[in-house]
Amino acid sequence: MGTAIILVVLLVVIVGGGLYLVQSRAEAKRRRIEDAKADARRWLERLGGQVLNLTGTDTASQQAMADASERYTAAGSQMEQAETAEQARLVKETALEGLYYVRAARIAMGMDPGPELPESLERERAGKVTEHRAVDVGGHTYEASPEPGQNTPHYHPGGRVAGRPVPQGWYSEPWWRPALVAGAWGMGSMLLFSAMFSGMAGIPSAAAWESGYDAGQEDAMESGDAGGAEDGGGMEDGGGDLGGDFGGGFDIGF
Repeated sequence: MGTAIILVVLLVVIVGGGLYLVQSRAEAKRRRIEDAKADARRWLERLGGQVLNLTGTDTASQQAMADASERYTAAGSQMEQAETAEQARLVKETALEGLYYVRAARIAMGMDPGPELPESLERERAGKVTEHRAVDVGGHTYEASPEPGQNTPHYHPGGRVAGRPVPQGWYSEPWWRPALVAGAWGMGSMLLFSAMFSGMAGIPSAAAWESGYDAGQEDAMESGDAGGAEDGGGMEDGGGDLGGDFGGGFDIGF
């Protein structure tokens, strides 16, 4: 009889402990989700304040604010559907990207850019445009610059698009957008990347870029250490014509 009572008590303790553990884990998960959503909402609201109250005064700042507004809309939609901590973190990333565009717009207008934004490893490793480049690819001129200008009104905050890095900088056109929409890069993208960034310190070679994001990051870090010693093939400002016979020019999706 005593043994049976002990067994019953042990069973109750085990079942009760199990239920408490399950409930504790569920509560901890719920708190993590709520904390992640609150953090995401804070960045989303900060972006919304800028988008609703800041208007671009020139082409570069107007384009950057249009991109910021696009990210605000996307983040808002993601927020409505967020049910996990990971989904909430994606909302935060989208909102942060929008704030990078806002920061770029403020710089283009000569305004105080505001407080620094959190960096990400992907943005850091994608590298930055450090010099002005104008290259001809398939009979079409593309430009990149570390600063906004009349010919470079399109900003990218740096990071990964369809598995490959896009350096932070200002561009004559958003050459990464087709990959952003389609989820894959066009056939001429590697040639464009090579022409535009060959020899620029901290940016992966075209071969490594084509191999994929991870290979590109390793190559970028190595080229950064080497001070951009890779042979740029004579691609100086306004030089570097890759407009040879590609059947009337190659299509990168524009």
